[in-house]
Amino acid sequence: MKLTIKSISQKKGREKIAALTAYDFPFARILDEIGMDIILVGDSLGMVLLGYQSTVPVTMREMIHHTKAVSRAVKRALVVSDMPFGSYHASAEHAFRNAKRLIQEGGADAVKLEGGQAPMAKAAQTLVRGGIPVMGHIGMTPQTASFLGGYKVQGRGPKEARKLLEEAQRLEEAGIFSLVLECVPFRLAEQITKKISCPTIGIGAGPKTDGQILVLHDLLGFEGPVRPRFVRRYAEFEKEAKKAFGRYLADVRSGRFPSLRESFE
Repeated sequence: MKLTIKSISQKKGREKIAALTAYDFPFARILDEIGMDIILVGDSLGMVLLGYQSTVPVTMREMIHHTKAVSRAVKRALVVSDMPFGSYHASAEHAFRNAKRLIQEGGADAVKLEGGQAPMAKAAQTLVRGGIPVMGHIGMTPQTASFLGGYKVQGRGPKEARKLLEEAQRLEEAGIFSLVLECVPFRLAEQITKKISCPTIGIGAGPKTDGQILVLHDLLGFEGPVRPRFVRRYAEFEKEAKKAFGRYLADVRSGRFPSLRESFE
């Protein structure tokens, strides 16, 4: 049975929410089949798939392309698509037009936008009122990482902690159904989780959030420009892939592949 916004919301305080990113049909199908709750088509695809140095260059066309592939594979999980940089900043109406494309063209069930300042909350509220579910994202927001001083923990001081708590409450009032907390001290993440009624999804925010999310390629052991402390590697796919490709290369050059068994008469 397809998960809904309501079924995700009802997990708060009852069952941990498991989420991962995916950007293509094969991985999305696997995640869906094993029972993942949320599959995020993250703008992280810019860094892990397209070779960009940050998420900023990712376009709406690229997000729609990858969201389509993921949504075709998914039967059960909730598919959330990132709104890329510049797609929701000009105005709430601009945000709605782009969010609608991710839903209508991409097949997403919901969208995610970064930031908890008043303009972001207004954009989120406009989307929600227009019937588009919104996942919020505060703390270390990759699209504005340079403005925040790089990829580092946010909310460590009392003033910064209050600011994040206020942003969380502002987004909750705007009607978001869940909130990503990225690179936030675990005690602050726990406080925010207790203060707001919607589920929190942590990434580098400790064990007390309502759920967890990681970037798929980080979990699988692919090397990238950034290797966050909070990532736990569950496999070493890059190393294994290199071994497999190396064996293939050697077999082709030596004539061991293909054999007669792998050929037609």
